[in-house]
Parts: sequence; structure tokens; C-alpha cells
Amino acid sequence: MSEPTAPKTADLCDAHAGTAHFQVAEPGFLDYGGRRDFHGPISTVRAPEDNSRVRKALEEPGQGRVLVVDGGGSRRCALVGDHLAALAQKNGWAGVVVNGCIRDAEEVGRTDVGVKALGTHPLKSGKRDEGQRDVEVRFAGVTFTPGHHLYADTDGIVTAAKALH
Repeated sequence: MSEPTAPKTADLCDAHAGTAHFQVAEPGFLDYGGRRDFHGPISTVRAPEDNSRVRKALEEPGQGRVLVVDGGGSRRCALVGDHLAALAQKNGWAGVVVNGCIRDAEEVGRTDVGVKALGTHPLKSGKRDEGQRDVEVRFAGVTFTPGHHLYADTDGIVTAAKALH
């Protein structure tokens, strides 16, 4: 499912930086998905080294949304792998942003979904059904609010309270 072309994050910064409800994430996220440019309304999961709720979210119809996964920046395990990236693609998610690690990077790169993360790790996460869904999460200097809009490309990630395209 191909999304309409979104404005580039650099152009959005030129037009909106310094305005209320526009935020620019600190750098450090790497591109792993087959789609480098993606955007959509935000849905969130707080996932403390446990991807149970990430799977539950991606099993839902994505409807072009972006799942923002706050793994607390952990580099001790992966929160998304090839199966979850394929699930995101199948269910119509535009992308996944992980404040943590992914695994199966080559396979994730073959999916038609945007995936950004801090790095890779071969160890899968625990499955304790811990975490929270659709709550505000904060990392990379940004508060990710469910329902706000996220834009991502090879330059970075920005968010806005409403759609900017």
C-alpha cells in the first residue's frame, strides 16, 4: 500500500520550526524498513523490554498510522523483528519508530513499511504482557502524543498536532 508523498522533514522544519505543537526529534535513529519516507497519525506503546503489546497493536488495522514504541532506549533486546514488520505491512501500518532495537534487519528491509530504531540486537524481548498502550511517551526530546502526526524520512523525525500535508 503506497502512501501519498509527504513533505520532506527539512521542508516541514523550514515552514513550522518554532511554532506550537511542532517538534523535531534528536538524531540517532537508523532506517531499517523498506520504506524510507513515511507519515501518519501516531499510536504508541510503552514496552519495557517486552514486545507483547507491540504485537497486539500491529495485529490491528493500521489505517496508515505510525506505531511509536518506547523501549526506554534499551539495547539489551529487540522489540521488533521480521514477523512484526511483516504484520505491520499486512495490516496497513505506515511505519514503526522504536526507541530501542530491532532484529532480522535484512528481512525488515524487504518490507514495505518504515522502520526506524536505535540499532539491532539478535535477542528477542520478553513476553510478560507488560507496558501501556496509547499513552504519551517521551524520548529524543519529543513528546509523542497519540493522534498527533509523525513525519519521517532519511533526515529525521518530526511531529505536529495536526496533519501538515
